Amino acid sequence: MKALPPLPPSVTLHSPADGLAQLQVRHPACEADLYLQGAHLTRFQQRNKLPLLFVSASSAFAHGKPIRGGVPIIFPWFGALDGQPAAPMHGFARTSPWTLTAASEDATSVRITLELTPADVAPEKRAFWPHAFVLRLHLHLSSTLQMDLEVENLSDSPFLFEEALHTYLHIADVQCADVRGLESHSYIDKTDHLRIKTHGVDPLRIVSETDRVFTGATGTCILTDPVLARRILVKKEHSRTTVVWNPWVAKAAAMADFGDHEWPGMICIETANTAPDAITLASGGRHTMHTLIEEAPL
Repeated sequence: MKALPPLPPSVTLHSPADGLAQLQVRHPACEADLYLQGAHLTRFQQRNKLPLLFVSASSAFAHGKPIRGGVPIIFPWFGALDGQPAAPMHGFARTSPWTLTAASEDATSVRITLELTPADVAPEKRAFWPHAFVLRLHLHLSSTLQMDLEVENLSDSPFLFEEALHTYLHIADVQCADVRGLESHSYIDKTDHLRIKTHGVDPLRIVSETDRVFTGATGTCILTDPVLARRILVKKEHSRTTVVWNPWVAKAAAMADFGDHEWPGMICIETANTAPDAITLASGGRHTMHTLIEEAPL
């Protein structure tokens, strides 16, 4: 492991010999758990509040394996890489070791920055996308969860990339919840041969396996959970894609790292740039995708 910068009092490092290194945040405003592999946030909650994120009890926590839940970082491609069946699903960022470059705190928040470069990526994975880059995750943890994913192009020419903060939100029962903010938007239905469809004027309700890529979607989504009596607001900037996912019964049962009966307790609302919204970044350029997640009582 690379040398770490000084850690503020509310941030501690746990590095078991046979497991994954984890940063734990225990601050008066919030609590969080963050793995250096994948810069993967698996826990966030305000003090004395319910968890914001879902993590499967069946998830693997092992070197080179993705964690099922929390906030996986998807980069530089989303889903399968076209024409490359051997390429890892959702890119290489979520299973590569990141470097902690900064950590600080004040009375109301904790700020953490992690960084990924090509040197951190296994050569067999990097070969599918051989560009020079720096990927940074900036976390601002307080009474809200703020995440900024920054991509810097160090290549001599432009490159194309996709990205997502694949956020798994914790809810009581997805069948009772709804999502507002995507009314009348078109989407790619990944459960129906990638057909282009348009959502209606009503809030989105999950009634079956759902995997929708809403393109040109830049607004705030509001998840209403009447059982837990709260709303979760997902606000974003520099993102033109919102992905909504729930595996439902059969897909959950088919996934080795997802409990058969866990699907009612989660929904993914992902801040992304993918499909027609993929980003072309000029040489020397930077792009930062921002999301702010906060909860409010009903």
